[in-house]
Amino acid sequence: MSVYKLVCPHCRGKMRIRTSDGEHIFLRTAYLQCTNEACSWSCRATFEMTHELSPSSTPNPNALLPVAPSAMRRAALPQNDEEQLDMLDHKEHDHA
Repeated sequence: MSVYKLVCPHCRGKMRIRTSDGEHIFLRTAYLQCTNEACSWSCRATFEMTHELSPSSTPNPNALLPVAPSAMRRAALPQNDEEQLDMLDHKEHDHA
């Protein structure tokens, strides 16, 4: 079962990942198929991890990605959390 929300560009039906191959620690090649039997379109896709949005609590020293810019991190937040401050952008002020 796929955790991705993939939509068929032809019939707008749900797509499923039939199989995938790991090309690299950050890259997978996937073979997708539309679940709408009347359509049944299939394709090849690649999924690439490009930026770290939040750090791992169990980091792998071989899994280093650039930290995403604040705008990219904000775009990844659910729409109802837009008002929440980004901790990495917040700077403590001296109240002395």
